[in-house]
Amino acid sequence: MTLQTQLVLKELLQNPTQAQYGLTIGQAVGLQSGTIHPILARLERAGILESFWEDPKEHEAADPPRPRRRYYRFTPDGAEQARLALAAAYERQPKSADRIAARPATDS
Repeated sequence: MTLQTQLVLKELLQNPTQAQYGLTIGQAVGLQSGTIHPILARLERAGILESFWEDPKEHEAADPPRPRRRYYRFTPDGAEQARLALAAAYERQPKSADRIAARPATDS
């Protein structure tokens, strides 16, 4: 799992029952649209997220006019899948002491 995907999942887990749209998720984690939307699409294909378009009445009432928003939220067991995936990703990350010990010694 990439660091960017981890950031997205952590952001979504801040309010796991709330639907959010891609732009706000991207802004919250500092990712551009070209990065955030492929991540959201992969999470949706994996069954962690589901998406839906906003009600056309909301879009039409926006002032100033704006593009229609696509919202993302966890599937019924998606938040738990996200927590487990993040825990597994953290387990695979080397610990600070391991990284220091793994550095080759230099002759001085």
